[in-house]
Amino acid sequence: MASAEHNITALENQAETLQTLVEIGEQLNSTLDLDEILRRTAVLIKKVIDYEIFAVMLVNERSQTLRFRFAIGHREEVVKNWEVPLGRGITGTAALTRQAVLVPDVTIDPRYINALDSVRSELAIPLLIKGRCIGVLDIQSVRLNYFTEEQRNILTLLASRIAVAIENARLYRKAIRQARTLSVLNEISREINSILNLEELLQRVALLLKRLVDYYYFSILLWDERDQVLRHRISVKRDEQLRDKRDRPLGQGIVGVVAATRQPIIVPDVHRDPRYIAVNPETNSELAIPLVLKDRLIGVLDLESPEKNAFTEDQRNTLMTLAGQLAVAIENARLYERVSRDEARLERDLAMAREVQSALLPQAPPSVRGLQVGLAYEPARVLGGDLYDFLEYDDGALGIAVGDVSGKGTAAALSGAQAIGILRSLGRRRYAPHEMLRLMNDALCRNKMEGHFISLCYAVWEPRRRQLRISNAGLPYPLIRRGGRVDRVEVAGLPLGLIEATQYEERSTTLGPGDIVVVYSDGVVESTNRRRGEFGQNRLKQTILENRRMSASKLAETVLARVGRFARRSIPQDDLTLVVLKHSRE
Repeated sequence: MASAEHNITALENQAETLQTLVEIGEQLNSTLDLDEILRRTAVLIKKVIDYEIFAVMLVNERSQTLRFRFAIGHREEVVKNWEVPLGRGITGTAALTRQAVLVPDVTIDPRYINALDSVRSELAIPLLIKGRCIGVLDIQSVRLNYFTEEQRNILTLLASRIAVAIENARLYRKAIRQARTLSVLNEISREINSILNLEELLQRVALLLKRLVDYYYFSILLWDERDQVLRHRISVKRDEQLRDKRDRPLGQGIVGVVAATRQPIIVPDVHRDPRYIAVNPETNSELAIPLVLKDRLIGVLDLESPEKNAFTEDQRNTLMTLAGQLAVAIENARLYERVSRDEARLERDLAMAREVQSALLPQAPPSVRGLQVGLAYEPARVLGGDLYDFLEYDDGALGIAVGDVSGKGTAAALSGAQAIGILRSLGRRRYAPHEMLRLMNDALCRNKMEGHFISLCYAVWEPRRRQLRISNAGLPYPLIRRGGRVDRVEVAGLPLGLIEATQYEERSTTLGPGDIVVVYSDGVVESTNRRRGEFGQNRLKQTILENRRMSASKLAETVLARVGRFARRSIPQDDLTLVVLKHSRE
């Protein structure tokens, strides 16, 4: 009868155990939250084995140690700080051998590592996935011989299900983490590629990187090709920016080796790595990533931590993904920085050249007996390609030159300066206009600036005879107003600097009171409006006729103002130069 009752009790226990196994399977498969899985595991196992001390320790693949992931009954400092190498202690033995270890009396087992003085027996079950140990389920008791072979078998059976649940939860967490990491990487890439100031970029990277890796010390060193060293550009300790002026030669220290090999390096314990150069006393682990652009070294990203084994392979891979984008952003910022410096220098040079050009060109027309001279000049750029000049002679005669250099900008301004220099050199003698153009053409052909020529109209006013003598080398025909008509002075010629030994024709005209002659560059008549229509010579003629009673100076200003209103632009498309000559009574 007693035997029958015992068998019935055993069957009931087995049924209860099987029911618990089913319940554990259902409970563990209903969630992918690792913390919840471990909490449920502890509760459900308690129904099978009334333990006092419970822990789940997981394997750290990099350090080959077991670390506490969940614990009941253990001291906080043990849970937080202990790392058990595989093969050491009861749990380390279970992990390494992948076999359950039952110890009836830990006080006589040399493998036991004392975490609690009151512990007397222990049962450690490896958590296996396809023969690979991912952790250990460990229960302990304050009583001797507390755990049985049957309990070991039950926990071994449970361990496989627990291991699958833990692995699924970790894979799910890893997938979530990877998705978040990719999202953060995408956000960081977009942001850093929009920053063109190098210092601002590096500061922003230091801040954004915290979202990917919780570093203690951060620095970026950039490669100085000229001096062949890595130079610190930014260093941040916690959240405080530091000034680190220590350069790193290629191949020295962790960052130097990374720069030389262009391969990332994770150092779990810097004190065991002979390559490490002690700089920060708090540092115990380091992660250095090369910044490379098209096989060209840009620099090194370096992270340090006071904790050992602080950096993971996943973090290394994440930063390697970011490193390419960061190298591009840094290079873009450095190019922008270089261009900005060059532009600033160019602007200073252009401003100085503008001052020189302004000093070279007369600021106001001369005062001449019997002739009003009006001048209007507006360059399209900082440096103009148009030129004008006045040559005054002792007998009251006046030489007038208006020119237009092909092209724009600095080269055109230099060609214009060269032409003015030749004009003034020849102007020591009063050459006839056609002779002046011939001599200037020969000089410019001898000292030709490649790709440039000069259109120039030169006239000489002789007050005694009230005669204006005009020669032209490619500039638009001058206009002359007499009475109620405005006609062209049709005098033509090849631009200067094209063909040597060119001869130029000359026209002479006698001016009466109120007669007006206008010499202008093509920018005046070729100015266009939004409909692409040109101001044209007819509008210029009409403006001269309508304002014939104005002084020469006022007429020149009026023409330029009307051109501006027509074009409706604040900046002219081409240089505008206009000289107005108006005969006046003595």
